[in-house]
Parts: sequence; C-alpha cells; structure tokens
Amino acid sequence: MTKPPSEPRRLFLSHTGKLALAGALLPLAPLPALARLPDARSLAFDHTHTGERIAVVYAVGEQFVPESLAALNRFLRDHYSGEVGVIDPQLFALLYRLKQTLCCEAPFEVISGYRSPATNARLRKTRGGGVASHSLHMDGKAIDIRLPGVPLADLRDAALSLRGGGVGFYPQEQFVHADTGRVRDW
Repeated sequence: MTKPPSEPRRLFLSHTGKLALAGALLPLAPLPALARLPDARSLAFDHTHTGERIAVVYAVGEQFVPESLAALNRFLRDHYSGEVGVIDPQLFALLYRLKQTLCCEAPFEVISGYRSPATNARLRKTRGGGVASHSLHMDGKAIDIRLPGVPLADLRDAALSLRGGGVGFYPQEQFVHADTGRVRDW
C-alpha cells in the first residue's frame, strides 16, 4: 500500500506543477494579461536618440518573457548602425531592482544600450578615451541611463548599493552607466 504524500511534499508538488504550467503558457499569454499577474515584472524606457518608447512585462516571477526580450533587444539596438544585439536579461533584472530601490515609476531614459564593435571602435577614436576597448555594451551587458525626477547622484548611489555589476557616473554627460559585469565603479 502506498503512503499518501506528506503535506510539505504535496505543497511542493502543487507549486512545482503550477510553475511548470505557467512556464508552458507564458509564451501564449498576451502581454497585457501578463501585467495583471501578481509577480509580473515590468520596465519602461524612453530612448533619447531614437525618440522611441517601450513598456513591457519582461518577466513573470523568474521566467523571462521571450517576446518581451526580443522587443527590448530591438529597442536597445545600436542607434548609430541599427544593429540589434542580444541584451543580457540580468540587466533588466538589475534595472527592475534599481527602480524598486528608488521607488520610481518613471521610464528610464536610455542614452546607450547595445553597441556594435564597429560603433564602439569609432566612438573610441572620437570621444577622447571615454569608451572602453571591449565595452560591455558590445556584449549586451551595459546600459547608460537616467531617471526623470531622480538626481543623478541618487541613481548612481542606488546602483552602487545593489552591487549587481559596474557603475559609472557621468555627471557632465548626465547619465549613469550600469552593467552586469564584475562589481566596480568609476
């Protein structure tokens, strides 16, 4: 005779089954429906160079939404060449945590997302050494941002407090660089 599962095991199996079902249905659910889920994580951006705007649910719980990631890859393309790169989903998780830390609902203003190797090389030659030879922008692991209504120093300090990667402070250019590389600051 088989013994019935214990209560903790039953709860674990039930929770695991729900997660598996949610993961299977996630690509089929319309994005507005995802926004109503309790553990939906969303981000909004305004691009300072292209004038484009985007607001997406990029993840539900720990499950990233593939359609949203594809839309964000296009949105954060190299605005000089139009080349689309693959943005590290952990960068979105970092930005989400940053917005939570700052209690801010405003869209991020994007100065730079993905950068192609050719664009990076050209900027290195024309920007007086302010561009790294192997910038994490080329790997889709970096973004240059600001948040309307949030002092730049507060944005920098919040990013530093998260210890999620590198943080660069550019007060003259009015942006903060955030990346998912090793923890460092400049």
